[in-house]
Order: sequence, then structure tokens, then C-alpha cells
Amino acid sequence: MSPKVAGSSGPMRVLQIASEATPFAKTGGLADVAGALPEALARGGCETTLVLPAYQEVFGKGLPIEQTDLRFTIPLGTRSHEATIFRCQLPGAASHAFLIGNDHCFNRETLYGGSEDYADNAERFIFFARAAVELAARQPEPFDIIHCHDWQAGLVPAYQKLLYDDQPAVSRARTLLTIHNMAYQGRFWHWDMLLTGFHWRHFHWRQLEFYGQLNMLKAGIVFADKLSTVSPTYAREIQQAPGGCGLEKVLASRSADLSGIVNGIDTEAWNPRTDQHIPRHYGPDDVDNGKYTARVALAARLGHAAPDSRPLIAFVGRLAEQKGVTLVLDLLNRMAATGQAHFVILGTGDPTLEQALKTVAAAHPETVDLVIGFDETLAHLIQAAADIFLMPSQYEPCGLAQLYAFRYGTIPVVRATGGLVDTVVDANEQTLADGTASGFVFEAFETAALEAAVHRAIETWADRPRWAGLVQRVMGQDWSWETSARHYRDLYENMLAAPPVALAELD
Repeated sequence: MSPKVAGSSGPMRVLQIASEATPFAKTGGLADVAGALPEALARGGCETTLVLPAYQEVFGKGLPIEQTDLRFTIPLGTRSHEATIFRCQLPGAASHAFLIGNDHCFNRETLYGGSEDYADNAERFIFFARAAVELAARQPEPFDIIHCHDWQAGLVPAYQKLLYDDQPAVSRARTLLTIHNMAYQGRFWHWDMLLTGFHWRHFHWRQLEFYGQLNMLKAGIVFADKLSTVSPTYAREIQQAPGGCGLEKVLASRSADLSGIVNGIDTEAWNPRTDQHIPRHYGPDDVDNGKYTARVALAARLGHAAPDSRPLIAFVGRLAEQKGVTLVLDLLNRMAATGQAHFVILGTGDPTLEQALKTVAAAHPETVDLVIGFDETLAHLIQAAADIFLMPSQYEPCGLAQLYAFRYGTIPVVRATGGLVDTVVDANEQTLADGTASGFVFEAFETAALEAAVHRAIETWADRPRWAGLVQRVMGQDWSWETSARHYRDLYENMLAAPPVALAELD
């Protein structure tokens, strides 16, 4: 049944605004969410529209993009930029996308810059946010929900309440801001306020100002009707230091309006029954055969004559301190010579960490395999072949790799932070007995804590019947986008039943 809007006979109309989305453009997990959520919402009965920039790379992918007749001008201080609107309906998709084009802002080689951000990113995403609101205002039917993602769309709720409050097509909607990572806030020079069109009276500590700078994420946190982030634990962590990255008091003041909803995953792309990246398809009924075949293929890919009999422990991800790679490095130095396990690492990132990993891999060529870079096929093959998957993150808003691991019968070892603690139940005598265990969890961001969790995992792996039961359990879990979308629809309906945030409350 389609979700109904109070006072309306039609389905709920939802506008998603994001700076990237698959399959159009991607730099990280935000694109996966913004690409998958609209379709999941549409399958649940919502009329869903996505808005994102028309980047240069979007037009080189063979997508069915058409230019519309809609053009309008967005003022930026004493200058202005014209927005050209493109439309795309992907084959078989229930939702559609609008792309906001402007060559000056978006006809560039990368989305945000290379090794350094583009110097005019403030201008680019001020333009994008205001153009997205203007586009919404020009639609024949109003939207019920305007769902904004991260700092690049953070000004949208402020525009809705401060500059479009007299346009019913926009002003009657409820706004939701989803925070994907507090570390990225869109902080810019205070004179960039001149580009926004907002009066200087809004540049103060309760609204747009943050230590003398314009902060776009803060704008969204202050002006949106509701807030969400990508896991319940992360929602709690960002309300205190250091998780809030300086905005913890602002978030704590809106605690009643902040929800945590775990991201879903693409269960078609990450499905061992159909995955074209692995040599043999498998499910819970033949996981051992599937994993063994993957182990053989992985060993050949890595230059080994055959896989060994030790448990295979994997890490796939960005080589950065935030991902706990220093702990992984220390773990390798402590365990590689013991012969207890075989390790495989795939990733790229910090050059210092890359070199340190190369050193330990060279010292233990029969125990540690290292591939610097990213290879989609190899990432899938490692998930299928591995027994244990490491995610010792310093912080992790949601995390997806542990959910991919579940699908392939690979048991994660994770640190108790963010979405990791929300998705992985520690395996101990009680949880193994009652059937709730799904991995191994450790608390302290220390090598000794990670090592202890890995040893627990290896000991459990040696108990083959117990390990088999754990594998069956995690493969049967549902982390699809349908589950996440249902939580978002519930949140939308609650938003529509409540009054919007009033301007008086923001002063």
C-alpha cells in the first residue's frame, strides 16, 4: 500500500538531494545511499525524485540523459549562474533523476577536486543547493519531503525557510538532513556568505556561523525539520566530543529530532548466488564448496600454487588511520610469524601505511598477501574466500563491508563503534547458544584488543560445527535497502504528522 500524506489522496512525494549517486557519479558511500534509497522508496510506494549535479563524468556513461526545456538563473552575490536541467529515467527504474547543469561549476574532471579541494567549492554547492530548491519550486506538484544528504545539500533547509517561505510548493514540505560523516562539514570563508543570498543577521553562532566560518552542514542541522544519520550508535556518538567534530552541542540540542537508520546494501551486486566476480556461485547450503573454490582462485590470483589450510583473514578498504590500519599493521607484525592464519590486504591510501604494509608483506610472503590499489573483482573474490574480515575502525558512521561479509558467510571482527556495533553481535557463549551472535567485537582502539578478538575468532573457527552455525546465521540476515527504506518511510510519516520547525525557534 502506498504511504499516504495527511490531507492528500496521493502517494508521498519525496525529493532526494545529494551531491553524488550511483550510477551517475561516485566518490564514496554517499553515492551508494543516494543511488539505492530512491528506488527502494519507490518500490515501497513513494513517488521519488533524485536531484544531483550534472558532472562531466555523468555524460560519459551512456545513461539515457535528456536535456529539458527548463532553465533558470541563480544569483550568487553580484554574479549569477544559469542552471540547465537534465532528466534521466534509468531502464526498469521506478524513480527518476534531475541533474543540474552548469559548465562553470560542474564541467570538471573530478567531483570535488583532486589532492586538494577546488577553491570554489563553496560557490559550486551554494549554487547547487539553491538551484535544487528552485527546481522543486517549479515542479507541477509539490513535494511532501525534501531529503538532503551531507554538507553539499546542507543549505537547502535554510533556503526553504529563509528565502522560499512564501512559495507553498516548497515551504509546506518537511525537510530531513542525513549526516553521513561528521568529519566533512563544508566549512568556508565567512565572505562566502555574500554568495548565499542570506542576510548577515543569520551569520551567528546559533545558525550559519562556526568559529568565524560559514558552515553548510551546521546550516542543515539548524534549519532542517528532522535529522538522521546512518546508524543509531553514530547518532549518539556525534552528540559528544570527539564524534561531533565541534558540532556536538548543536546536535545535542536537537537530540529529540535525531534518528539513526542503518544503511542497506545492494543485495544483487553482493550476492554469492549470482556474483559474476567469483568462480562458483553458492548459498548457505553449499557455502563450504563455494568458499573453497574461491580460495583456490584467490591463491592463483596472488601467485600461490594452492591455498593453505589456515583460516584466511582479510582486510579490504581505505588504508587510513580512521579504518584502523595501524592496528592491522601491528597485528601483522605480531601474528604473521606465528603461523596461526593467512592474511590478505587490499586497499590504497596513506603512502606511509602502504609502505609499512609492503615491508611486513615482504618479510612474510607465505603468510601475508598485499595488493595496493582497488580492484572490484578482487574485492568480491576476497569476501567469498575469506573466513574472517577485519574492520577495526577508529570510527565508522555505518560501514558496509561487514554487511557484504555476512552475505558471503565471512565473519567480521569489528571495533564497537558507530554502525559496526549496531550490526555485529559479539560471539560469546551466551550469544552463540541463543543464536544471536554474528561476529567478534572489541572495545578499545588498541592492537591488543584487536588481537584478542582475532584469537577468539580463530578458536571458534577451529570448532567446525560451531563455526558452521555462525556462518549459516549471518548469511540468513536481511540488510537490504527495503528494510532501511521502511524505516525512512516511517520517519517521513512522523514528520508529516508534526509541525515544521518554526523560524521563531531558530533565533
